[in-house]
Amino acid sequence: MAMFLHAISGVLVILGMIAVGYVLAKRNWFDEASTKLIAKIVTQLALPCYMLSTIMTDFSTKELKALLPDLKFPVLSMSVLFVVSILVAHILHIRRNRQGLFESMFFISNTVFVGLAVNVALFGQKSLPYVLVYYMANTTFFWTLGVYLIGRDGGQRGHLNWRQTLKQIFSPPLLGFALAVVLVLLHVKLPPFLMADFGYIGGLTIPLSMIFIGISVANAGITHIRFNRYNLGVLFGRFLLAPALMSLLVLPSSMPVLMKQVFILQSAMPAMTNAPVVAKLYGADSDYAAIMVAETTILSLVVIPILILLMN
Repeated sequence: MAMFLHAISGVLVILGMIAVGYVLAKRNWFDEASTKLIAKIVTQLALPCYMLSTIMTDFSTKELKALLPDLKFPVLSMSVLFVVSILVAHILHIRRNRQGLFESMFFISNTVFVGLAVNVALFGQKSLPYVLVYYMANTTFFWTLGVYLIGRDGGQRGHLNWRQTLKQIFSPPLLGFALAVVLVLLHVKLPPFLMADFGYIGGLTIPLSMIFIGISVANAGITHIRFNRYNLGVLFGRFLLAPALMSLLVLPSSMPVLMKQVFILQSAMPAMTNAPVVAKLYGADSDYAAIMVAETTILSLVVIPILILLMN
């Protein structure tokens, strides 16, 4: 019960920051340019600094070497979910110009804007490497298979810009994580003033991420949320099938309990924030993607405490 109450407290902290973004967006504090700027600050500046500060401060060479073999669990989970997403799309008769979006949102989750904040709020800094292991698999799937599927919806079948894809996979957050790991493995110590800078800038990551989500929810419009086969199918994949499958994979394993909890929570995060942006770029149904991001984000605030209760 104590863990459940802690989970509720952590979710309320997150909800408070989302509410700030939502209210300010409703009061017209943000236009499209400022919203993009917040996302850019988080992904290209604050998050890489957060990786460097936290990993170099809190983790040893031995701990980091033990992480990478467990990358197989999120890879296997998302591979199975992708196959299931195709079957579910067929069973629900998802129309062709939404199939790619439906499938990508079914098996790929929001591991940074929501996942990072949730896990750090619930489990503390020790959860960060586990979050990043899942992120490595998730971001690779989204910027390769996910983008291909969304592009197919927009009539760009078979088209994949590999230069752009590699740029998105090897993004600043992942490069920040990789640099921090290399420096720890090589026992390199950075000057204290530089580590302090990384710490201060990295501290922007979680509050700005949550404010961004609040803005996204406000822009999508809660009144547009619907429960039909297009929405319920994605909710089934995100909040029921994904955590159930991940639980089956990790619970019998010998990995640390915290890693199991982080992987299960990461698998049940909302739909990827980048999905509407990519959909708009490729001429797919960006409104549907935006509504699903908002809907899954809101419902995750109910699902997360339930998952915490079931894991304890």
